[in-house]
Amino acid sequence: MRFARRRRLLSGLLLAPLLSGCFAAEDKSSPSGSGSGPGERLRVALAFPPAENFSPYGSDATLLSRLGVTEGLTRLDANGAASPALAESWRQEGERAWVFTLREARFQDGTELTPAAVAAALTHATRADPAPAALSGVQLTAEPAGKRQVRVTTTDPDPALPLRLSSPSLAVLSAKAYREKGTVDPAGTATGPFELTSTGGGNRAGLDRFDDYWGGRAQASGIDARFIADGTARTNALRTGEVDIAEAVPVAQVSSLDKGTARELATTRTTSLQLNTRSGPFADPKVRAAARAAVDTSVLAKDVYEGYADRGQGVFGPALSWAADKREEPKGRARAARVHGTAITLATYDNRPELPEVAQVLQQQLKKAGFTVEVEVRESSRIEGDALAGKFDAFVGARNTMLDTGDPVSVLASDFTCDGSYNLALLCDKRVDRAVAEAETTADPARRQGAAMAAEAEILRTDATVPLVHQRIVHGVRTSVHGVLLDPYERTLIGPGTRR
Repeated sequence: MRFARRRRLLSGLLLAPLLSGCFAAEDKSSPSGSGSGPGERLRVALAFPPAENFSPYGSDATLLSRLGVTEGLTRLDANGAASPALAESWRQEGERAWVFTLREARFQDGTELTPAAVAAALTHATRADPAPAALSGVQLTAEPAGKRQVRVTTTDPDPALPLRLSSPSLAVLSAKAYREKGTVDPAGTATGPFELTSTGGGNRAGLDRFDDYWGGRAQASGIDARFIADGTARTNALRTGEVDIAEAVPVAQVSSLDKGTARELATTRTTSLQLNTRSGPFADPKVRAAARAAVDTSVLAKDVYEGYADRGQGVFGPALSWAADKREEPKGRARAARVHGTAITLATYDNRPELPEVAQVLQQQLKKAGFTVEVEVRESSRIEGDALAGKFDAFVGARNTMLDTGDPVSVLASDFTCDGSYNLALLCDKRVDRAVAEAETTADPARRQGAAMAAEAEILRTDATVPLVHQRIVHGVRTSVHGVLLDPYERTLIGPGTRR
């Protein structure tokens, strides 16, 4: 569904990239097997445990959206365009204001979705510290604008606002969710088809069906979620029948799945090597160039990912059909220095089991180039903060570049500008900031994509990031389950129609 109420509105909505080919927004495989049917609880194994007590303002936001707990004013459709969610429609007023008309809906605590509640929720998000990635470089205010309308105004023109408001980190919760000292509790305060009812030591969560969901009563009565960081353990839980769905099956485990249970999906996830540009050896662009020259990405795609990935081409990969034609060659890169025993610490996390193996391969490649490399591996929630604080020289991470907003320019702003909220490379480069700022003010869809690729070229020029592979993901889904949401943006997994 794509809105086109005015020319200005259309330009804002068309900013999202078209994905190459088609993806299944819903897996409609017919259920089979005995002892299952509508109304049963779903058993799901997720790769990443909650790191922030299910706060919507950080990495836990996607856990809530994947489990069908939270929603925003908009969502992304199959082509990556903004489509209705809690807002039925919207229109642009001038260059800086948008008016969203709300649908009739209720929160899980029984209170009504009102313009005041929506405005309060968005205001809380703007005050979060750190700010949600979707709001990186953006200042907005929200206020009621009628019986069913909310006006959202930005300090500067933001053509991508309808996309931005689809971010899981900008989910709308009821007044009861917002506690003292900025804490947020989504349990029983969201609007989705499933209500978070219990958590267990960070490795389990229970969800019950929300019977008053505006989109219709969910077919499953609830969800029993387990957070299993070890990919082999997740796969074994699926194979032994302990869970019905296991997300992100390691590529090495795919062949062990029963016939018909592997669901392969092209994603906009890029695995990259981020180099610390602020301190240590990689503060020198010539040393960064030496690291980039040492990396052979074909080995990673072929051997580590066993063909379930494409060689790194840039920040944006082949899942975005427009990126290849608009890609620009980086100009003005530093010449590689000769390194003789330069010591570096390379860190990564093990929630995605391929990443430690990627780090080991990189260790060997960098050693061959003259670096001395120590590898550190932890669970994601225990290492991300240190990475953002610059405590490592290099960091290997997998990032769905369209996850936060669906807008390619926004991810560049959050990940690679001086004030970016997820700047793992700690990059602060005037040319990069200028290129991103220019892209942010470009409203025409094709020109905005071109401006994004020009900014990408400036980022690659710095060698702050070395794109390694563009990933395809495999979910394990038992044949008795259907209605799983297969999403290249990795925002959704379970919906009202998911059942066994």
